[in-house]
Amino acid sequence: QVQLVESGGGLVQAGDSLSLSCAASGRTFSTYRMGWFRQAPGKEREFVAGISRSGGGTLYADSVKGRFTISRDNAKNTVYLQMISLKPEDTAIYYCAASEGAVVTAAVRLYAYWGPGTQVTVSS
Repeated sequence: QVQLVESGGGLVQAGDSLSLSCAASGRTFSTYRMGWFRQAPGKEREFVAGISRSGGGTLYADSVKGRFTISRDNAKNTVYLQMISLKPEDTAIYYCAASEGAVVTAAVRLYAYWGPGTQVTVSS
């Protein structure tokens, strides 16, 4: 299995940028497709972005398309989420997740491994 730990969250103002990182340990990182999810208070966990094992394929939620960029460095066992033009509605706990499979997916149920999450708060 793989262990995940997110970092980089914080309090920013609307329009600011923020970068999240997720460090993985355990089994070979490059065998996992990775995803970022978020959960706001009172709401269900939702897909934000996903990336294939090689990094060649990516997928984004419509709400973040054009503002967020997911990437990975398999040599560093790390996946990143670069966020620009942040909005108050982006406020949530952001989770990194890993899934055993090849094709990038937004399906929460297919991600077996999760980090503890990092809080992102965007003030207006």
